Amino acid sequence: MSTDVTAIVLLALAGFLLGGAYSLFKNSRPIAIGLGACGVLAAVGAVLYMTH
Repeated sequence: MSTDVTAIVLLALAGFLLGGAYSLFKNSRPIAIGLGACGVLAAVGAVLYMTH
């Protein structure tokens, strides 16, 4: 995979995870916190992958 596609996939995954965390926050906070942490890690990974 090229770097552009990988970064886009990681950013899409981050958006999906952060959206899920937002929607679950009122009902299940521990799962929402876990999803949010994974989303942040995916976003940071995408940014680091683009700057590499």
